[in-house]
Amino acid sequence: MIDENIQSVLGELKELGSSERREHMAKYGINVENAYGVSIPDLRKLAKTIGRDHKTALKLWETGVHDARLLASMIEEVDKVTRSQMDAWAKDFNSWDICDQCCNNLFVFTVYSDIKANFWSKSNVEFVKRAGFVLMAVQAVHHRTENNDKFIAYFDIIKRNAEDDRNFVKKAVNWALRQIGKRNWELNELALEVCEELKKRDSNTAKWIAADAIRDLTSNTAERRIRASLKKK
Repeated sequence: MIDENIQSVLGELKELGSSERREHMAKYGINVENAYGVSIPDLRKLAKTIGRDHKTALKLWETGVHDARLLASMIEEVDKVTRSQMDAWAKDFNSWDICDQCCNNLFVFTVYSDIKANFWSKSNVEFVKRAGFVLMAVQAVHHRTENNDKFIAYFDIIKRNAEDDRNFVKKAVNWALRQIGKRNWELNELALEVCEELKKRDSNTAKWIAADAIRDLTSNTAERRIRASLKKK
């Protein structure tokens, strides 16, 4: 039985949701089977109202409601997240947005982010595998003081998985490659070397990952980001 507090939160989510939003989500490949259609900005506002709450986050996740799970990733207490919890939540991923939000809002800030990036990248389950590469991508953004070694090691994992043609996997592999390559000039050069290797493969997926990454990594936007990141150090 769902307790009164969770029922109250679910009631707020229902009020914030809309059928138009659900239709919009569905157009972008989001699973809306059990979703109210609440926007991310509205979820973040509600998360601020609730505050960090481990027990509430767990209970919201257990409801199975899409919007409630997104909210759970925003209010969970990072230092209370366990490896088993991360695996359990990842196993429940059924849409790219819940995968990405959990990784970007929560998992990337845990002490297990690198372990799970490596472990999940070996999974055969599409959204679990995606989570592994999303973690690589968001670590490249959030772990600003990390040295290059970890990210260089990720290049080998990216190369091993660059021929997985499942849509949500290949896009995450591409994302990881691009984000790592925008950290600094050394990683940018190494990422472009990976791209050149992928271009030579007899795989349309590898070729697509390479071509898209090259466009991004050689863009003015990438150059500005690298210069800005160097100024912050």
